[in-house]
Amino acid sequence: MSGTRPIRVLVVEDDPVAADAHVMYVGRVPGFVAVGKAATGAEARRVLERTPVDLLLLDLHLPDVHGLRLARSLRVAGHHADVVAVTSARDLAVVREGVSLGVVQYVLKPFTFATLRDRLVRYAEFRASVGEASGQDEVDRALAALRAPGPAALPKGLSAPTLERVTLALREADEGLTASGVAGAVGISRITARRYLEHLVEAGRAARRPQYGTVGRPELQYRWVASPA
Repeated sequence: MSGTRPIRVLVVEDDPVAADAHVMYVGRVPGFVAVGKAATGAEARRVLERTPVDLLLLDLHLPDVHGLRLARSLRVAGHHADVVAVTSARDLAVVREGVSLGVVQYVLKPFTFATLRDRLVRYAEFRASVGEASGQDEVDRALAALRAPGPAALPKGLSAPTLERVTLALREADEGLTASGVAGAVGISRITARRYLEHLVEAGRAARRPQYGTVGRPELQYRWVASPA
């Protein structure tokens, strides 16, 4: 996107650690710039009154208002920024409602930098599709730019549902878990649990350290990383 104005992004997220991570993520994608962050719907409105914004990276569960209600009120007030919704909810009714409110992408928590980068790059491609289409094929190509090619590929032998269960178990364990602990919580073998945990480490979503006991070799302790580097 050299030579064009960067796409200006406002991060709306009430978790300060997550907000800082999202601002950092946006800044790492060429052609995008984070122009601010807001922890509530009211704060987002104030930022929009004084700062031009092209895209909201919008958490749907804010302390003072649901994200879709905020998006609706912004449309009524004449703000036309597009929205990438960030949520842990899996309710497809919410997804359908968001389509009419300018939600161009959904990103489910927890996500990695690579996931958000893919969504932003696709949004930039869609935004760059301007002018009059020559036919149906060109319209279809422009809309297809917003659609992800499918779930991110996992290493052979790993499945998304099991990864989600391992992730949930790790996030809920304040002191972290060993592979044996994850295996017991999720209902898989210790070897399988360790493969999923190592995948999370490689993705920057988990950290490991030796846990020393009274006898035998130390066992690795894994903990969730809320804000990957």
